[in-house]
Amino acid sequence: MGEVLGAATRLGLTSFGGPIAHLGYFREEYVVRRKWVDEESYADLVALCQFLPGPASSQVGIALGIIRAGLLGGVAAWLGFTLPSAIALVAFAYGIQVLAVEQAAGWLHGLKVVAVAVVAQAVWGMARTLCPDRERATLAILAAVAALAWPVAVSQVVIIALAGLVGWRLLPALETPPSLHLRAPVSRRLGLAAWVLFFGLLAALPLLRQVVPSQPLAVFDSFFRVGSLVFGGGHVVLPLLQAEVVPPGWVTNEQFVAGYGAAQAVPGPLFTFSAHLGAVMQPAPNGWTGAALALIAVFLPSFLLVIGALPFWDAVRMRADFRAALRGINAAVVGLLLAALYHPVWTSAIAAPTDFGLGLIAFGLLALWRVPPWLVVVGAAAGGAALAAL
Repeated sequence: MGEVLGAATRLGLTSFGGPIAHLGYFREEYVVRRKWVDEESYADLVALCQFLPGPASSQVGIALGIIRAGLLGGVAAWLGFTLPSAIALVAFAYGIQVLAVEQAAGWLHGLKVVAVAVVAQAVWGMARTLCPDRERATLAILAAVAALAWPVAVSQVVIIALAGLVGWRLLPALETPPSLHLRAPVSRRLGLAAWVLFFGLLAALPLLRQVVPSQPLAVFDSFFRVGSLVFGGGHVVLPLLQAEVVPPGWVTNEQFVAGYGAAQAVPGPLFTFSAHLGAVMQPAPNGWTGAALALIAVFLPSFLLVIGALPFWDAVRMRADFRAALRGINAAVVGLLLAALYHPVWTSAIAAPTDFGLGLIAFGLLALWRVPPWLVVVGAAAGGAALAAL
């Protein structure tokens, strides 16, 4: 568990660039460097978490933590990846700003550029393993084109489902099963209990909120519902959060926008924006108590969904027909990563030849020289600041 906490904390301190970039960081740390799972198993986990509502990158981290060290390992993976950005955003909510926006612009831009290199490395590495033939490479390209042409949250789920259907019908699985089993230390009984608890809370909390006039209960219900119903993760959560906290007057629109701006400057999952909202919320609970309540509520569905799925996932993925579908799904995941490499990662970071040069240097350090990602992040931030100064 300590090993999981240490690895996740390092990722939580250095993983800039949003959920797609996070998956690239995770792959480098957990698959390439630590070899907790193989490439195919990691891609299968990514595919599973793309199907589930909630923050996909956080769910992948939780699942890997559970596989490595049990349920407490999942908690450790979540704490390490989430707390750094949550603490930073609560500090911002209290008015603590170390650098002004003007001063930070250069190094923040460098962090966006390094996200391009991280995602490019992930696309390249996963494509070599998961799209080795013309059929799957073509499916990946078609998935990327579809994602770019239909840029809405539900499109990812539809693309993955269609790719699974194509794989099932046209891409027969190899005779050999996956090289490694995903043996999650979670019983099927516990998995079923997690599903029952998830759907029970989703149905009961709104009713209980109408009966019991409690502000903490109302806050928990709002954030639990957001964490349960948002597909796509990342920025998709913003309109749902705004609809829950601004119209009732819990948070002003100015506070919401300011917190969203701060969330762009910190590593880790964007869902930690809920900690900022919980801290500035009126009436009580707010401050650190409100932040903890909002953070736990928005991530609790992810825990329940992952715990509910893991006991059945390995048995399902071992079936020949499902493995054929997974071949298509995994190709589509590469295509979705490829689309995200262009938009929003590339389009938000590469605006000049100097940006492209910095991105190439970062990619070379990651892919050729195997420099630790956290060190490349620090170097890209320094490079971005230097370019801004020039």
